[in-house]
Amino acid sequence: MDNIVEIKNVYKSYSKKEVISNMNLNIPKGKIVGLLGPNGSGKSTLIKLINGLLQPNSGDVLIANSGDVLIDGIKPSIETKRIISYLPERTYLNDWMKVSDILNFFNDFYDDFDMDKAMDMVKSLNININEKLKTMSKGTKEKVQLILVMSRHAKLYILDEPIGGVDPAARTYILKTIITNYCEDSTLLIATHLISEIENICDDVIFISNGNIILQGNVDEIREEKGKSIDALFREEFKC
Repeated sequence: MDNIVEIKNVYKSYSKKEVISNMNLNIPKGKIVGLLGPNGSGKSTLIKLINGLLQPNSGDVLIANSGDVLIDGIKPSIETKRIISYLPERTYLNDWMKVSDILNFFNDFYDDFDMDKAMDMVKSLNININEKLKTMSKGTKEKVQLILVMSRHAKLYILDEPIGGVDPAARTYILKTIITNYCEDSTLLIATHLISEIENICDDVIFISNGNIILQGNVDEIREEKGKSIDALFREEFKC
């Protein structure tokens, strides 16, 4: 299996606090991968390293060149932003903008943005295209961000806590929107601590704790080997 991302001996610290500890990790192409860990485990830092928003103290983060091969892969850069669609944990959009303004901005900025797909999601998620963000609830703002991310034809989708800010009743609907709209030959990396919500859609999972990978593998194989669900295994591992 070819990889879309390779993490090689990556170490990251803030001042003297170690966040990522000499990590080695391969993320395969064409899979839905759950990046699972409690708050403060290093999930968001790892995601920011892949996106080039942070730089490692040492080691290499490599992205498949043009999304095709990782032989002589490239480090996170303007080039890799063309193939990565990223949903951060926090809202980053300007409150004064209408949904229509934001959609047009993304359509102008990204060559792979699909306006027809975006409008379909706007309708299915009951978003008012003429409403300004400042009048929206936190959950609705996150839905707008999700629409922007999933409307691109990316090679790698990275979603940081995509269901953390919505009520339980909306989570299934949000996940259905994600699965329906991502490109099936692409990779989808979902970081969350809500394991039971995403377990059944993941091909692979990665457990991260204190900046270390403590478990990685195929969901079905892990269930069979451990004799329990990923959610039960997570609760046992992290005592939650």
